[in-house]
Amino acid sequence: MSCHEFAQLASLLMAVLFSHSLAPSASLPPFNFLTTYSSKSPPAFSLPLSRSRSLNQKSRRRSLTILSVATPSSPPAPIEEGSLEFTELEATSSASLSSSSSDTFSWRDHWYPVSLIEDLDPRMPTPFQLLNREIVLWKDPKSGDWVAFDDRCPHRLAPLSEGRIDEIGYLQCSYHGWSFDRKGSCVRIPQAQAEGPEARAVQSPKACVTRLPTKVSQGLLFVWPDEHGWEKAMASEAPRLPVDFESPDFSTVTIQRDLYYGYDTLMENVSDPSHIDFAHHKVTGRRDRAKPLPFKLEYSGALGFAGADSGNPRISAKFVAPCYYINKIEIDTKLPIFGDQKWVIWICSFNIPMGPGKTRSIVCSARNFFRFTMPGPAWWQFVPRWHEHWTSNKVYDGDMIVLQGQEKIFLSKSMEASVDINQQYSQITFTPTQADRLVLAFRNWLRRYGNGRPDWFGFVNQQSLPSTVLSKREMLNRYEQHTLKCSSCKGAYDGFRNGQRLLIAAAVIFCVCVGIPSEIQLRLLLAGSTLVTAALAYLLHELQKNFVFVDYVHSEID
Repeated sequence: MSCHEFAQLASLLMAVLFSHSLAPSASLPPFNFLTTYSSKSPPAFSLPLSRSRSLNQKSRRRSLTILSVATPSSPPAPIEEGSLEFTELEATSSASLSSSSSDTFSWRDHWYPVSLIEDLDPRMPTPFQLLNREIVLWKDPKSGDWVAFDDRCPHRLAPLSEGRIDEIGYLQCSYHGWSFDRKGSCVRIPQAQAEGPEARAVQSPKACVTRLPTKVSQGLLFVWPDEHGWEKAMASEAPRLPVDFESPDFSTVTIQRDLYYGYDTLMENVSDPSHIDFAHHKVTGRRDRAKPLPFKLEYSGALGFAGADSGNPRISAKFVAPCYYINKIEIDTKLPIFGDQKWVIWICSFNIPMGPGKTRSIVCSARNFFRFTMPGPAWWQFVPRWHEHWTSNKVYDGDMIVLQGQEKIFLSKSMEASVDINQQYSQITFTPTQADRLVLAFRNWLRRYGNGRPDWFGFVNQQSLPSTVLSKREMLNRYEQHTLKCSSCKGAYDGFRNGQRLLIAAAVIFCVCVGIPSEIQLRLLLAGSTLVTAALAYLLHELQKNFVFVDYVHSEID
């Protein structure tokens, strides 16, 4: 590789790797950045231990090897129009997961990551919605444990997330002051008399708050959504990031953002690497570098699927149900001075179904090259996390309006025919290329094993999804969706605002003082200081928009 080619590759990779997207861009000449290892290679991932044990028990009963790689009996035939439907994706080897009733999938029997620990404030309760269930997250000061309750006080059903952690370390309701310990037991009712039946009210089961299992792993807070599943939760492992995330040879970055479109819409998006070059043109891709992406499905079943392409770079994609999507990219390259190199990139995404039409995206990325362009503890890593999030939010914004329009049409079609979109997907859409294979694999999984949608708690109104009523500005509202929930961006935004106020005050003072000195030199100095501080204040004002709202118009990006 020549120095010129290396410089071109470096500049493109630096842009690509700021992205939250799960599939890297196909924008690296002469390589296709969306290719992956061939189907002859084994998947580079492992299932969580509890799931593997469950599958092993089923496999022994069937005398089958569950996660076998599908082996085509002959080279793939030329693709005909409309040929890539669900039936093609279901063709696997005889050792693949069957669609029998024993392979049912339970949405409520899994760990869900609800937040990055570094973005949770331990001083106050935080509301969250998981599978349409309102919960509150808070840290018990005494034990240091993170706790999840139903977000309602048993007294008059006020949200506990509007409360506070009191001086003793209990979660206190802001309505009438009832307090609860980490186990959900009521410890204080201020209105109760000191003696008699009212004094014993705190001991009543009706005074307790429903508590959900929680677990902290690799910087993520996980919640088990079923309060009756404690035994199963404690016997299960939460999904884990690859071991490279803990290696000193890798630098990592994380981001989370709440998106106003549905779980299935987001999962379809992250399963689709071919959109990168167009939806994220000049952010993580280039329109003129799009090319065919002949992905092959390696296996699929109740616990997810994996797909791969061949080439260099090599990318392997895996979906671990219900919400974990993993990409590993390996690039073999040769540098002028350093010789042969193997660059590795991990992009791991958790797509958490909050409620109908609302999903939290948590993305964790790692790589072992160009580490100086990533946030980190080393003295030579100068890029702050909030600056990395500016680019990541461009990627989210590039998808947002496109997916809003798509979701509106899907909703309209489902209302017209009163059918599951996943069952009619290949009739509603036209997917003639193998680039859509992983998208179809997800829709197939959702239809066969996921019952068409997440198993929501409570009443569900599918007719008033956020994407059908929100404006473009509301859909692209970075402040509500990300900045308020990100410790790095919120701190930077507050710092920028305070800096702007100081600069404005300084500009006013300099301006007032311009006419005081008799010396012309001092007057010119004060006048220049006024202009400089005013310009800096304006610059900070413009930079603050990256935390709040930046319009995204695809047609204006040449």
